[in-house]
Amino acid sequence: MKIVRIWFRREPLSKVLFFNKLFKLSSPSSFSRFTGSDADATNSKGHYLVDIVRQFFTAMVVLDTWQYFMHRLMHQNKFLYRHIHSLHHRLVVPYAFGALYNHPIEGLLLDTIGGALAFLISGMSLRASIFFFSFATIKTVGDHCGLWLPGNLFHVFFRNNSAYHDVHHRLYGAKYNFSQPFFITWDKILGTYMPYTLEKRAGGGFGVKPTKVDKDD
Repeated sequence: MKIVRIWFRREPLSKVLFFNKLFKLSSPSSFSRFTGSDADATNSKGHYLVDIVRQFFTAMVVLDTWQYFMHRLMHQNKFLYRHIHSLHHRLVVPYAFGALYNHPIEGLLLDTIGGALAFLISGMSLRASIFFFSFATIKTVGDHCGLWLPGNLFHVFFRNNSAYHDVHHRLYGAKYNFSQPFFITWDKILGTYMPYTLEKRAGGGFGVKPTKVDKDD
């Protein structure tokens, strides 16, 4: 314990991530008794590729819906933003290791409960959930990496990507682009979508430039 405490004092980011992970790692095992075991899935007749695709898509929609409305609530509720979500927005310029840098309560509300709902509603097995949540975590890290890499498949298949989420982390974008981690559907439907363009920088790389900014922002 002494080594852990010294490590925490030196690196507060690690402390936040450590407690955040304690919440997240408990969710699959906690809910497995409601959905059956992998043996049940293996013994059933219908565990085909089509079922996996359907389960993944359902889980993506459920997780996106939950996280959009919870994320937006944490921005609109001053108490929740000040005491919980503002910790994550200390990252004005996102980077990969900061993807899960948030308050443990936020990790519980957005990730653990949202992940549990996606797991239960989709009906996926524990084995399938390992691949799904690994994919969702990699996607989240990619969205916070602050890089526009050529050939990145996340940029090819998802409009919700590192550039899209970078707009949200800018001071002018805090009221926009709440959607995470897969689609931008809810932002489009509810008017919180901020369009942007990518411009080449003189020193190399790309910069994100919004195509509209409210005068009040």
